[in-house]
Amino acid sequence: MRLKGKVALVTGAGTGIGAAVTRRYVEEGARVVLTGRREALLTEVAAPLGDAAVAFAADATDAAQMRAAADLARERFGSLDIVVANAGGHGGSGVADTDDESWQLSLDANLNSCFVTCREALPSLIESQGSIVIVSSIAGLAAGPSVCGYVTTKHALVGLTKSLARDYGPQGVRVNCLCPGWVRTPMADHQMDELAARDAISRDEAYDLVTKDVPLRRPATSEEIADICLFLGSSESAIMTGSVVVADGGAMAVDLPTLAFG
Repeated sequence: MRLKGKVALVTGAGTGIGAAVTRRYVEEGARVVLTGRREALLTEVAAPLGDAAVAFAADATDAAQMRAAADLARERFGSLDIVVANAGGHGGSGVADTDDESWQLSLDANLNSCFVTCREALPSLIESQGSIVIVSSIAGLAAGPSVCGYVTTKHALVGLTKSLARDYGPQGVRVNCLCPGWVRTPMADHQMDELAARDAISRDEAYDLVTKDVPLRRPATSEEIADICLFLGSSESAIMTGSVVVADGGAMAVDLPTLAFG
């Protein structure tokens, strides 16, 4: 078991990637504190995992709540070894159409949630010489249309990863960033449904459309992304810190101006 004896805190754990990470970590011997704002979804994920998982409803932007989540991990399971900072959200518009409230929502959902989670967990991670996995996006490496808040905050997560790695590596804490492309999750399903309604196609056809120029021609599953989070959280990646790992089916390998050539 690759995480036997380890204790993890996973944010955004009620659905999608976070839920898949939770299940995968428990399969590999970890005990997990799941956090998110929707308690019912957290409980649904945690219940089949028995004593190895505990649901804790919390807002990842709230320092007191995230400190309590880290404390719960230590009190219930004895330590905190891994943080998977996965909480986030999509949406937004172009700069000219983004008001202050929408901008702040993007900052809170994608950047402040990660910053606060990492800051409150650091004392425990320094003690355990643990690991942080920050889930960003290929939107942290390139820009999609009319989502300036999402693109900006996902780029900022790459910078936060490198800053944390630089500052806390000497104390034994590793920090790496994972940038997925399209992943079949409830959040992506919603985006596909919007595209499907626009083009009068099905959800599956919408996924086909957004991945038609991706070398592997498909989105990832949450379980595939969870496998990479497992690697980054385990001792198998012991020499890695400050790294940005891309899991996008090859999307970022494509030279867009050459698409006309086939």
